[in-house]
Amino acid sequence: MTNLHLKIEDIWHHYQCSSGNDWAIKMIKLNLNHGELVGLLGPSGSGKTTLLRLIAGFERPARGSIYINGKEVSSSKILVPPEHRHVGMVFQDYALFPHLDAWQNTCFGLKRRENKNRAAWLLDLLGLTPFRNRYPHELSGGQKQRLALARALAPGTSLVLLDEPFSSLDAEVRVRLRSELSGVLKTCGASGIMVTHDPQEALAICDRVAVLRDGTLDQCATPREIVNTPATPFVGRFVLQRNILPVSTNGGSWITPLGPLSSPRTSDQENFTELMVDEQAIQISSDPSGAALIQSLEFLGNQWLLRIELGNLLLHVRQPLDISFKAGDRCYLNFMNGKNGILFPGGIRCTL
Repeated sequence: MTNLHLKIEDIWHHYQCSSGNDWAIKMIKLNLNHGELVGLLGPSGSGKTTLLRLIAGFERPARGSIYINGKEVSSSKILVPPEHRHVGMVFQDYALFPHLDAWQNTCFGLKRRENKNRAAWLLDLLGLTPFRNRYPHELSGGQKQRLALARALAPGTSLVLLDEPFSSLDAEVRVRLRSELSGVLKTCGASGIMVTHDPQEALAICDRVAVLRDGTLDQCATPREIVNTPATPFVGRFVLQRNILPVSTNGGSWITPLGPLSSPRTSDQENFTELMVDEQAIQISSDPSGAALIQSLEFLGNQWLLRIELGNLLLHVRQPLDISFKAGDRCYLNFMNGKNGILFPGGIRCTL
């Protein structure tokens, strides 16, 4: 038996608008292995929820195909109904039935004579047994999200789709629930695809992360691969919050807005036009006549995050807590010596 649970093959999808077809999804190819949790990560409007709806069967693709366990369930000619795909859905707003208690909500997708042991086991696994007789309005946000997950898994579902499942929860509950999600899916023998716009969340709990931009897939890789070798400047900027600097070549050096930099030895160096720089690889010096302007400072607990304007660039720079800079100060920027934080396209790393 193949380990492939879900296969998305060259999917395109559009919505009708006054100017013609507006492609929401373009040329998406993505696989999901059994037992894997993949995050769909991207900004608003990147196509994350549309792709989830295509997998669930709520939308029909204009081109391409979707396979679940080797069976074609979606194409321009085939559309297997959502209820026949054996896919569970966890919505951002929970979508619980207000007139049913927790036990009745969990059992809703089961047939009348179907064994309820799995439902009882899920309530116990998710810590909801003491609340089985409560109605949704009597539950906390975290309990509602657990109940929505229990209902999605109760029919023996092996594939669960989660649409921003933690976005409406407070910070403490969100961190606790997302740390539990992967373990719950593995205990149930289920695979999952989770939509999120939070890079930290995706990197923290997903086996792989698929980064979407304007309906296309920029990169799908493990968190470690994305951190070490971002495939595009967008991945470096959106996922890792790295700074993107324009570069030009001059002999054996690259010219950047932060000064010259020795270029790596690679046959493609003449084609590089952008450079990714870590937030901690930039040095700041106080200079009343400096070209850079500190726009704002954000307290991160153990560091400051400075947003600095340099020409038409907006750079993010992390600094220790004992700095004396304030918003409105002018400064001079250069590369921090000894910081292994310069990334070139193709995953080439340069140590300063």
